[in-house]
Amino acid sequence: MSLEERAKATAKNIEGKAQEAVGNVTGDPEDKGEGKAKQSESELRHAVEDVKDKAKDALK
Repeated sequence: MSLEERAKATAKNIEGKAQEAVGNVTGDPEDKGEGKAKQSESELRHAVEDVKDKAKDALK
């Protein structure tokens, strides 16, 4: 697994949580939704890296 890709996904998750929190505080549903979308993207990126790892392990 690419450590760099995992780091990017984790950063995206943190960014999304922060944006969602701002949306909650300000009452802005757009910020809240964008924050949740970024968190979902992060989860997807982690899942892709998990699949890559399993494929590499299977080929060994």
